[in-house]
Amino acid sequence: MTIRQAFARFWPLTRGDRRWYVLVCACVIAAAVCETVAILLFGNLTDNALEQGSLAAFWHPASAWLAVAVVGAIIGYFGNSLAYWSGERFVRRLRARVFAHVQDLPPDFFQRYRRGDLVERLSGDVEAIEQLVVSSTIGVISAVFRVVLFSAAAFWLRWDLALVTFGLAPLLWLAAKAFSGPIRRFARSERVADGAITSVLEESLGMIELTQAYDRKPSEESRLDREAVSWMRASVSGARRSELYEQVVEVLETLCVLGVIGLGVWEISKGRMSLGALLSFAAFLGYLYPPLRSLGELNLTATAATAATERLTEILAVTPSVTDPDHPVELDHVRGRLEFDLVGLTYPGADTPALADFDLTVEPGEFVILTGPSGTGKSTIAKLLLRFYDPAAGTIRLDGVPLPSLAVRRLRESITLLSQQTLVLPDTIRANITYGRPDATDAEVVGAARSAAAHDFISALPDGYNTRLDPSAPRLSGGQLKRLTFARAMLRDTPVLVLDEPTAGLDPTAAHQIITPLQALTHNRTTILITHDPALMPYADRVVTLSGTEFGSDAPRAAGKLLSAAREL
Repeated sequence: MTIRQAFARFWPLTRGDRRWYVLVCACVIAAAVCETVAILLFGNLTDNALEQGSLAAFWHPASAWLAVAVVGAIIGYFGNSLAYWSGERFVRRLRARVFAHVQDLPPDFFQRYRRGDLVERLSGDVEAIEQLVVSSTIGVISAVFRVVLFSAAAFWLRWDLALVTFGLAPLLWLAAKAFSGPIRRFARSERVADGAITSVLEESLGMIELTQAYDRKPSEESRLDREAVSWMRASVSGARRSELYEQVVEVLETLCVLGVIGLGVWEISKGRMSLGALLSFAAFLGYLYPPLRSLGELNLTATAATAATERLTEILAVTPSVTDPDHPVELDHVRGRLEFDLVGLTYPGADTPALADFDLTVEPGEFVILTGPSGTGKSTIAKLLLRFYDPAAGTIRLDGVPLPSLAVRRLRESITLLSQQTLVLPDTIRANITYGRPDATDAEVVGAARSAAAHDFISALPDGYNTRLDPSAPRLSGGQLKRLTFARAMLRDTPVLVLDEPTAGLDPTAAHQIITPLQALTHNRTTILITHDPALMPYADRVVTLSGTEFGSDAPRAAGKLLSAAREL
């Protein structure tokens, strides 16, 4: 991706803030004018006060110089602050757009990309694009205007010396062009290595118990070191190239300055130039070279930012697996009738179907258990019902309406999913319960907790419902955390409920403790429960295997007899 393509890709996001960029550029121009006036006042001060030793001639230009410096400082502060503010607004807008896009992507996307790498793309890569689109744009306008202004002033003083000065500009451009290619390659490698390091850190810290239990500390340290070495090589190589560019430019500038000063001394010796004029010209030269150099550096910065642009564009190019219809069907009142009509799905990149010819109808308020061997597609049904994917074959209907005909948000407002994992937010217990209904009252929160048999142990905590939970080090037992998720589902109060292995990972005592909350949760709701636990079978209206064989109305009693026999053994 070229700099122009990268710029064009994200420039539309500046809409709404461009008036601030114009104001920043106006401040830059005003500050440059102040600097030009200050340099001319310096030349006047040299010729009329310093060279003649006149104190009377000092006060007027000195006062004017100070006033110009104060005005320039105020304008510079305002312009730089506004530039930083507008740049951060762009970062915020771009990150929000990418984050919103990522949240619509299917689960298999997050299996293809490491989480740490995605974090790096949403942080470091976003900031690099801001450098390209906003900071570099303002920087180029500032540098170009300064070059024009200082060049005009230099020509006004001595056009012949100015021509010598401008002989450097093509050399600076050639130097920037020669260094841009390698720096871009190193920048891309550094971005990839940054994401890899973040991924290793996140993965290792997330499974610290496993690392310690299996004594894998040296292995994890070695894994981090390998990624760190890759990052260091790319970073050091890029830094060396950038530093070499800086030093080459420094030498070129020094050569030009010495040449101009030598010519100026010769002009003074011939009486054709005053000392003040030479010093003013040298000052203009000193102000002229930094923007010339910055134009080359901005080119290098923009070149490096294209690596971040490519990485972020790769994410934005991934399309969501499901979208809203152009004219969604409105369901004013969802009863909860579910129909699966010969449904099948093969996951992206898979060779065999995860689900094939699944046929089932669940009536409103009915409690159906799905069971069967692992890998037969039970969890796939939950993903299809929530439209994480659309089926490759067959149709799923809610109250007679095909799911793709409904708005995704409206569909998911009607279904509550309790996944196999007990998902806990790093927040208070109250925030965890109200996650599906942030506007719930305290009375509703307590009512949901009571129904989930969670109020008593919550009240026993020192901070009660304001107790903060840490997913990495929970202070509650597995059964208690599970009951919090039940309370969350009860408070949300949707007509359809999908439970994926609610007793998984719980000991028999904890599993037994959630039976009553489970019955309260499923009461009068269309419920699909995915489980291997025979203890839950007696509570269902029907038990169905994914092969399509239904145990029938006597299934709960049969499962209860099997459970009793197992306990006797």
